Amino acid sequence: MITPHTEQVVAVSEWASFVRATDPAWRWTWWSAPAVAPALTSRPVARCFDIAAVHRLLAGGAADEPARAWAYVRDLPADGIPADRQSADDLFAVQTEPALVRSDGHLDPRAGGPGWSPDPSQLLEWARLAAATATAQADRLAAREHGLETAASESAAAQLCLELERDGLPVDRVALEQLLGELIGPRPRDEQDAAANRRARDAIVWRHAPAGRPVDLRNPAVVRDLLRSAGIVVDDTRAWQLEPYRAVSPLVDALLTWRKAERIATTYGWSWVERCLGSDDRLRGPWHPSDGGAGRMTAGAGLHSLPAPLRPAIAAPPGRVLVRADLGQVEPRVLAVVSGDPAFAQATRADDLYAVVARQLAIERPVAKIAVLAAMYGQTSGSAGQALARLERAYPVAMDYLRTAARQGESGEPVETYGGRLVPVTGGGDLATTRARGRFTRNAVVQGAAAELFKAWALTVRHEIAPLGGRIVMCLHDELLVEVPQEHATAAAEAVDRALADASRRWSHGAPVRFVSDTQVVRRWSEAKG
Repeated sequence: MITPHTEQVVAVSEWASFVRATDPAWRWTWWSAPAVAPALTSRPVARCFDIAAVHRLLAGGAADEPARAWAYVRDLPADGIPADRQSADDLFAVQTEPALVRSDGHLDPRAGGPGWSPDPSQLLEWARLAAATATAQADRLAAREHGLETAASESAAAQLCLELERDGLPVDRVALEQLLGELIGPRPRDEQDAAANRRARDAIVWRHAPAGRPVDLRNPAVVRDLLRSAGIVVDDTRAWQLEPYRAVSPLVDALLTWRKAERIATTYGWSWVERCLGSDDRLRGPWHPSDGGAGRMTAGAGLHSLPAPLRPAIAAPPGRVLVRADLGQVEPRVLAVVSGDPAFAQATRADDLYAVVARQLAIERPVAKIAVLAAMYGQTSGSAGQALARLERAYPVAMDYLRTAARQGESGEPVETYGGRLVPVTGGGDLATTRARGRFTRNAVVQGAAAELFKAWALTVRHEIAPLGGRIVMCLHDELLVEVPQEHATAAAEAVDRALADASRRWSHGAPVRFVSDTQVVRRWSEAKG
């Protein structure tokens, strides 16, 4: 690690003691949190500037390597970024440390990468380049409203992702293995045993087939023919097409049940347990602070799509509990902030925003909910389309905000979120693609802003629960899962709600919009209601 104030090289093993001795007001700069993960997981810092995270804000997309961030702030062509084509097996390669900046102005791609073994002077130069890049990024962000604030939040979120990877999700191993056994069969001894488990799952569907004949349930064309032989004619075999037949057809019911078990078997089966569940009964996977679209946090190892049948196995260890908090109706409340619609903001003062909208539009609550969501997702047909005209009259500022974002996408222009994240659009110029771009940008400006609010909330919670011995163990779109000692359960739940009030006020800059959370103390994730 490099200390920018003293230009001193600090070994990772000395990092924790060094940070404790420095001014907590320092803002640390690095190329990316994963690049300095060993240091940060041993001692996180209070204030940081993550060049990779900020580059994703400025340029959009997911690519964030140092050479790309450097090229962006130097206005160098991205297609001129060099690739490291020099192989270690090249007998004619000159084995010398590269100059960090090439004659064409681009960073040498080998610098900072695997196998790079610089001396202290090169490390100091690498730090100076990072500082120069960060300064140029900050100058550009200053031109975007709220950009610098979002950069601080995104940078801290990158640290949080390292902590989520390190700490993992607490699991009751006995419960997990029991659930898997019931859903997909016992742990197989070998591939032959695994094949026998698959046949046993398939046989539950086969017994409802005409003449009980076995067929390949993993082939959609074969399944469609099977359904037709049973008198069920559908264009495709997707679940939403089959669901209406479930109540009248044992075959369809068995098939849809089989699909859930099959998904668990293929994505969350016994090999997943071996690969992702540690000996300490913590489930771990890679985390990323923002996807390539609107900036939501993402997780690997199936953490973000853990099926409901397995959630009873997500349980706090003895002496600890989980605090589960789920933001309520967050996207329409975010729309009220980013659009500045005073009438829509007034509707957020209620616990149930959709009920207020329903009364305002003189329609049923389910229709009001569909209409609001359809406005954000670009749906114009059906009952939603009929209610959109009323939405236009009741909340013209919010609807105009969404229309403007859609028009930008349709014309091929990028959009910016409330916090200053650039969201580029791609695709051809045919009518279907043009409309799809409009629907994407219409939703991206809301979903992206919601992601920014969520991170501000999560980071505030992280700070508030640290003195209680708590830690965040899951960030799932609009839902937080916190693990704390049992004796601090009430205090932690109160801290989570207090953090939402504080974070939303700071993030919205005092907009008169209310955000709500369903916060519960549970032992197992599945115990949370709602």
